[in-house]
Amino acid sequence: MGAVARLLPDRERLHLQHGPIDLIIGAEGARDLAFEAARVRFETILDELVAELALLRQEVGEVPVGLAARRMVSAVRPHSAVFVTPMAAVAGAVAEEVLAAMVAAGPLTRAYVNNGGDIAFHLAQGARFRMAVAGLDGAALGRIDVGFGDGARGVATSGWGGRSFSLGIADAVTVLARSAAEADVAATMICNAVDVPGHPGVGRAPAVGLQPDSDLGARLVTVSVGALSTEEVAEALERGVAVAEDICGRGLALAAALFLKGQARMVGQAALSLIPDGSLCDA
Repeated sequence: MGAVARLLPDRERLHLQHGPIDLIIGAEGARDLAFEAARVRFETILDELVAELALLRQEVGEVPVGLAARRMVSAVRPHSAVFVTPMAAVAGAVAEEVLAAMVAAGPLTRAYVNNGGDIAFHLAQGARFRMAVAGLDGAALGRIDVGFGDGARGVATSGWGGRSFSLGIADAVTVLARSAAEADVAATMICNAVDVPGHPGVGRAPAVGLQPDSDLGARLVTVSVGALSTEEVAEALERGVAVAEDICGRGLALAAALFLKGQARMVGQAALSLIPDGSLCDA
């Protein structure tokens, strides 16, 4: 089955779905032009990625042909001192690529492409973007309020119980970055680092045993997280904080919020602020 496009009941958002890619899109300004551009660009994006999937599941080397794939490689390359493949940025890169087509189609005040919680957004001068920070169980953890001048244009969340495998145990790591692809890979790397290695209460299994074509191969990924002491939670979060500080210090992310079993840590600029009121994303 090919790509499917439909307006949501509010007539203000577009839903695009093809295979595992599921996007919710909004735009203010030349909305009709933006939605049509998004629909056209989306029609081929999955096929483009599948054509180069073998390359994208390997550590960064050869430069791919596809534009979304190039975004993935560009975002991942600065992290290649440790194991990571371009697949760590796939959701953010797809959102980014569709948003770029929308912005090119006509003038927009504000627009976003939400790919399962990894969001690329566009802001004209004076515009703001507000969204909820939620755990992967849907529980509200706070809010983000980003303005045109803050520099952030992408947000992503990763956690051990999410759509993708994690080497760590974070309930959630939310990252703001200059692009959605950069936010995606940074959230993955920080989430991987939130850990208590060898803890008997953490269940792990080879990724390839859970998903035979996983880019993580035989690496152990988290499948369960049991009881941890307050001190163990703090230790795990501090491991993640060290990686987040390095990533933000190198300009690869702007801010990060790390969550584990009721504790939280913040790194980076104040644009990512925790306001625990359960507000919903205004996207």
